[in-house]
Amino acid sequence: MKGRIIIIALLAVFAATAATPPRRRVSPVETSATQTVAINETANDTSRINAKRRAAADKHYVNKNGFTVYVDSITGDEWIDSTAQMHIPKMEFPLWHAMSVGLNVWDPLMRAFGQHYGLAEAWVELSLHNRYRPRFEVGLGMASNKPKDGNFTYRTPVSVYFRIGADYNFLFNSNPDYSFSAGLRYGFSPFSYTIENVTIDSPYWGEQAKFNIPRQRTTAGWVEIVAGLRVKLWGPISAGWAFHFKAALKHGNMKYGNPWYIPGYGSRNSNIGASFSIVYTIPLNHLNKKAAADVDIETSAEGSETLPAEQHVENQ
Repeated sequence: MKGRIIIIALLAVFAATAATPPRRRVSPVETSATQTVAINETANDTSRINAKRRAAADKHYVNKNGFTVYVDSITGDEWIDSTAQMHIPKMEFPLWHAMSVGLNVWDPLMRAFGQHYGLAEAWVELSLHNRYRPRFEVGLGMASNKPKDGNFTYRTPVSVYFRIGADYNFLFNSNPDYSFSAGLRYGFSPFSYTIENVTIDSPYWGEQAKFNIPRQRTTAGWVEIVAGLRVKLWGPISAGWAFHFKAALKHGNMKYGNPWYIPGYGSRNSNIGASFSIVYTIPLNHLNKKAAADVDIETSAEGSETLPAEQHVENQ
């Protein structure tokens, strides 16, 4: 009897075990949540340590790389808070930095050396952060050319032309008295031209025939890639040199052929040009809400002083 009871009990245990699905052992998996906890624990420890060091620091400033540098004025030690949010480096110069007005005297100088075209050009330019320089140019051009051993005279009366574009100053955080820039221009000119005293010799008949091609009116557009230097001469006066690579885009269809000269572009047979300008610069700092020169020592939330990098260097 007892044997039967024991056998029944063992069968019941076996049945219960077989009915319950086996439990699987799962290895722990690193998830974003578990990783964040570990990182936060470390970061919180570091933050507490850095908070104590910030409280002990008397001053701090933002270096040119955008990092906050804390200074202990007693020991002179400096350190960077690795957990602090990095600041975006500020431009050395304000948004409305300056306006420049220039007079391009290249064509008048070249005409003194025998160039047969060109007249005068002026331009105005804005300096934004001493980095970006939108620009507008306007000029007058004319041409009068009789090729050597030629049998005609090409003339373009005084005509207006325009250019619009912008330059990028690669020395934007340096001394604004000097700049190296490159940019693009789009030029446009409505003009006319005539070809006069066209002479045709007839060796057979021993006679000459002369005639004029009537005035042709057209428009032309072109693009330019420009690279140049500018240096200060004295006070607000500076001088600028630039080289131009030009490509004609379009001009009206002419009955008697393409024009030889395009005002503002020059000879259609050349893609290279130059300019030399005398420049007068007007500061625009008064247009900014808070000029860089007006920034004084500021007080941070922790009660420490914020020094501009320049003042910090002087204090050393």
